Amino acid sequence: MSPVIIYIKMITANELRRLYLDFFVKKHSHREIKGASVIPDNDPTVLFTTAGMHPLVPYLMGEKHPEGTRLTDVQKSIRTDDIEEVGDPSHLTFFEMLGNWSLGDYFKEGAIKMSFEFLTSNRADGGLGFSTKNLAVTCFAGDNDAPRDEEAFNLWLGLGMPKERIAFLPKKDNWWGPAGQTGPCGPDTEMFYWTGEGEAPEIYDPENKKWVEIWNDVFMQYNKKADGTFEPLKQTNVDTGMGLERVLTILSGVKSPFETELFTEVIEEIRLLAGYSEPSAEQILSERIIADHLRAATFILGDPMGVVPSNTDQGYILRRLIRRAIRHAKKLGIEVDFIRKISGIYVKLYGEFYNELNDKQEKIYEEMAKEEANFNNTIGKGLTVLRKEMQKLESVKNKGVQAFAEDFCFEMFATYGFPIEMTIEELEADGWIKAAEDKQFVMSKFDEFYKKHQDLSRVGAEKKFAGGLADHSEEVVRLHTATHLLHKALRTVLGTHVEQRGSNITAERLRFDFSHPEKMTDEQKKLVEDIVNEQIKAALPVSFEEMTVPEAMAKGAIGLFGDKYGEKVKVYTMGDPSKNNVFSMEICGGPHVKNTSELGSFKLLKEEACATGIRRIKAQVSANLK
Repeated sequence: MSPVIIYIKMITANELRRLYLDFFVKKHSHREIKGASVIPDNDPTVLFTTAGMHPLVPYLMGEKHPEGTRLTDVQKSIRTDDIEEVGDPSHLTFFEMLGNWSLGDYFKEGAIKMSFEFLTSNRADGGLGFSTKNLAVTCFAGDNDAPRDEEAFNLWLGLGMPKERIAFLPKKDNWWGPAGQTGPCGPDTEMFYWTGEGEAPEIYDPENKKWVEIWNDVFMQYNKKADGTFEPLKQTNVDTGMGLERVLTILSGVKSPFETELFTEVIEEIRLLAGYSEPSAEQILSERIIADHLRAATFILGDPMGVVPSNTDQGYILRRLIRRAIRHAKKLGIEVDFIRKISGIYVKLYGEFYNELNDKQEKIYEEMAKEEANFNNTIGKGLTVLRKEMQKLESVKNKGVQAFAEDFCFEMFATYGFPIEMTIEELEADGWIKAAEDKQFVMSKFDEFYKKHQDLSRVGAEKKFAGGLADHSEEVVRLHTATHLLHKALRTVLGTHVEQRGSNITAERLRFDFSHPEKMTDEQKKLVEDIVNEQIKAALPVSFEEMTVPEAMAKGAIGLFGDKYGEKVKVYTMGDPSKNNVFSMEICGGPHVKNTSELGSFKLLKEEACATGIRRIKAQVSANLK
């Protein structure tokens, strides 16, 4: 075993995070900023923050960042579109992205040289110590919209990358953006590490899956116009993302992230609870699903935005993660309540870096235990409903599974939380499923109806939108401003316990989730609507200034004062401090209208529950209806 392998096996996740951040802060003058919530603000396209760049899109699109033009952070991210793949060697629901950004500062040369330096410098010099013998890169091949990226190619070549290890790939592989139909976009260059046995092949083959992508540098140098053509951007940006779990796997000398320190203690605990030490392939799959899902659930429950299990939106995904973990635990023979114990391991493992987990650990444990108890109760109810339905259809049993309504199995899951696997087991045991074709029919119908509920959590580069807003159109910006007025009006009418718990804004309407224990009365809704309209009629000026979080708190600004914000923040004020008529002061990245009169008028359309202790309001402004 070479000395390099011995060295890289010693690194921990905390060391890797610190190594990356310190490299950019101490060696390349970046400012470290806090990662954002896993719940994106105002985004109608995704339920969770799905990539490291997601929270920084407004600054990539022109907003000034309070911390400057060189930034670095670690971002919590969640993807649920490929949840069924979890358990293989690479798919994870929760993951961390190490990122650095240039907002109109350095560009291709700076980004590529820094990436190469971090990858190849030894540990003592602040790098990972990778040999170029195990590295390969890709560049954009060019098309009718933009030329082949010879600049990136020549930069890599000049740094010592062999020509045979640099591949040119098309837009589907080496291009990002725009966020929507128009806007900033550009080519990227991706870095790969050889994970196969023996020496890496001399020539890089994109089809060889032993080459694992570890880093991606995106060069935003074009603007896509409404007519579909591309023009050079006046301000070019760099956005990079390195997967912590993937790099840690390589540095640990193992084949899967489930074999790293991030999962080993949890998997050992699962095996102890299940009473075995030498797992089968099927048991390994289940224990990985349990470990993955409960890690993601711990971070969602520990998030400052306060999501809890429910039947809608993020709460729906959270509930599914927890219940799928319980289902696989039962397959392993674990019948005791166990998820609080597993969650506790994650709080201990991650709490040093993610302080919010320590702060919210009691809430995490309480909700985990509650959902575990609810699910155990649900299984009994679901079995009763299923058996009644089978009994009702007994006279047409010759039709087999096609005797059931097409959406029956999905409704068993959606309404009762009854797992599709258990439905299939019961149908098999009672003779409704007799052949593989019957099972395939049931699964295809379940998937068909589930996909309708999955759309919002499906991710990809095409679903990264500006600043969490669907776009920066006048309609969306007006409604974004209206959420600030609504937030303050709710606190005025209901009390200061009201805090934002989520927001979804399209050009047609706003949706605002907030903490409140009970249904609003008609009088309260009318009063909130009147207050917002009074502030619109008052034609309040809207402005912002940059300040530290303590300064914002001292001024009385509304905000979730946690890891979501960096050292400096933007504070938007609605009203004129010099005239003592300030209505709202709130931490926000923007953008907003210049004056509240631009909204026209405000109409509250609906108020309803969306989770325990969380209410939801839908509203619109008249200026968007013209």
